Amino acid sequence: MSTLSFDVVIIGGGSAGYAAARTAAEAGADVAVIEGGAQVGGLCILRGCMPSKSLLESSHRWNAIRHAKDFGLEVEPIKPDLGKIVARKNKLIGGFADYRREQLEKGKFTFLRGSAKFNGPNSVLLKTDGDEQEITGKSFVIATGSIIPWIPVPGLAEVGFINSDQALNLKELPESIVVLGGGVIAVELGQYFLGLGSKVTLIQRSSQILKSDDADVAEELSAALRAEGMTIHTDTKLLQAKTVAGQKAVVFEHGGKKKTVKASEIFYALGRTPNTASLNLDAAKVKLDGARIAADAGMKTSAKHIFAAGDVVGQYEIVHIAIQQGEVAGHNAALAALGKTKFKGATKTAQKVDYRLKCSVVFTEPEVASVGLNEKEAKADKIPYYVASYPFNDHGKSIIMGIEHGFIKILAEKKRGEIIGAQIVGPHAADLIHEFIAVMRYKGTAEELALMPHYHPTLAEMITYPAEEIAEKVAASKKRKK
Repeated sequence: MSTLSFDVVIIGGGSAGYAAARTAAEAGADVAVIEGGAQVGGLCILRGCMPSKSLLESSHRWNAIRHAKDFGLEVEPIKPDLGKIVARKNKLIGGFADYRREQLEKGKFTFLRGSAKFNGPNSVLLKTDGDEQEITGKSFVIATGSIIPWIPVPGLAEVGFINSDQALNLKELPESIVVLGGGVIAVELGQYFLGLGSKVTLIQRSSQILKSDDADVAEELSAALRAEGMTIHTDTKLLQAKTVAGQKAVVFEHGGKKKTVKASEIFYALGRTPNTASLNLDAAKVKLDGARIAADAGMKTSAKHIFAAGDVVGQYEIVHIAIQQGEVAGHNAALAALGKTKFKGATKTAQKVDYRLKCSVVFTEPEVASVGLNEKEAKADKIPYYVASYPFNDHGKSIIMGIEHGFIKILAEKKRGEIIGAQIVGPHAADLIHEFIAVMRYKGTAEELALMPHYHPTLAEMITYPAEEIAEKVAASKKRKK
């Protein structure tokens, strides 16, 4: 068996892995990237955010066409073509994937194809078409992403279902579909099918969809989806799947009663789980925290020379955070492998990921975006805060746009009124949230945000209304203390 040796070995060529490789190579490390997937690009490009957003763009535009009469527009009879929608998506994703492959193949590192598993603290076995090769490294970065888990539902395997990978490639629209799950994948693709004409029933085990978000955020999105025609059941217990009169059926418990929903298809959307099973982590003495690899803010695992980044860490399954984690992991892995004397990076100290500005977006209509802390998190951390919100349906520009659902909410700590979090449910939330990110980056206050000029009429000016309310609360509190 032949052996190749490197300073830093990175397992996984997705967003986190590429960021780690680029960073480590720029620091002067001899880097290898191992990618074992059938395609190169990672979850986001191949089966996640990019393909789903392509499909959603088509669905949202079709929804706008269906409501054209509300704006005085007559549209001739047309219909969506699912085959062409998927073909457009495949063309776009092919381009994105080709670009990522070129980055990996032409990067300042060695790109290896094959599956890898640890056979010791400093080596992995690389398997390609039956051949094995040993790859050794002074340090490692694990960035193997996530996979669709199997959560047993009696009878489901026999009845049949589609998962998110398959949902992205359906070329015939199901007449009706039952969505199992209430997370981001479930609500985004559930609305995609709903928008194109499927009858959609969503069954969520938790008490709300988007279970990590505040209840008011989840309820606002639920109200919008229900207004579109989606049936949503929360706080349920899945009992079984079976075939009834030629259709697929899901039996569940809700409100103490047994209920059955029939449909032509079942969409299994019960989340994802870190991809670690094939890595033989015991050989590397890397510990797990539940399903995820345990890593500190420097992305270091229980083995001091092994780092992890991206979905495999499981804390935040979001691409820009995976990239941040990958950059920190790559920096610290290179520093561990080279030492300060050979390290060529500008900062020769270990780095940490700052999650203060963590941001997430759900690309439904209305969009859901957040940054920093929500109320659940602030309460859990026992942080005293002020909160204020303002609805979209009470604002001139959004009324002109025909917006009926959504709000902007701000959280600020009580001493200065520094903004510590914000949530937006509404049109262009994915873009509007960045104003909060900029202000929070520099620890800005609600008063400072309220004083910033905003053009009228724009959606952005709505941000100042809850900011003004919080600023008044802070001022009143200071006055009382004098």
